[in-house]
Amino acid sequence: MASSSPAIIPITNPQTNTAAAQSQLPIATPAFRAFISHINDTVRNGLAQRRPWAELVDRSAFSKPDSVSDATLRIRKNYAYFRVNYLTCLAAVLALSLLTNPFSLLTLLALAAAWLFLYLFRPSDPPLVVLGRTFSERETLGVLIVASVVVIFLTSVGSVLISAFMVGFAIICAHGAFRAPEDLFLDDQEPASTGFLSFLSGSGSNAAVSAASAMAARV
Repeated sequence: MASSSPAIIPITNPQTNTAAAQSQLPIATPAFRAFISHINDTVRNGLAQRRPWAELVDRSAFSKPDSVSDATLRIRKNYAYFRVNYLTCLAAVLALSLLTNPFSLLTLLALAAAWLFLYLFRPSDPPLVVLGRTFSERETLGVLIVASVVVIFLTSVGSVLISAFMVGFAIICAHGAFRAPEDLFLDDQEPASTGFLSFLSGSGSNAAVSAASAMAARV
């Protein structure tokens, strides 16, 4: 009777598998963590520079503008003073519109996640494989651009975003036109790009730097 050889049990190294899996996760990359940290810091700095909300809704300061030019001047002055509050209201209107349209919200989240995890912060090695097909970086970028155009212009997402921005812009213009700015005092030494304007420019530049570093890491 021939002797049977003992069964060989494969041995794997859990630490090696865990490290390899973690290295493939875009959310675990230093560029993504730096991006989130920059966004968090700039949002906090922007919100810290907002004006008191009681001053924004002071009923005694509202009056009818004398002319269209007076209303335009009021809007400019009020925006210079309340710009963080205004942009916070615009963000709130946008968030409310998306929350009342779950399909648009989920679609935008999926699109943003696709850009972040499939292109901007995804390591180039290993390449992207979907349904057994390997996609190059150029093909991935093309698919994401086409998907963005379809989502924004050919679904209800675009109409929801445009409607939200129009409503928010109308609220800002109405408040700025009827809120008399005589009691507002702007600091002449205050930089022009403060509040959410610095947030937008700062987050945009940080996103560009993070994306550029992620792209450079692929080369």
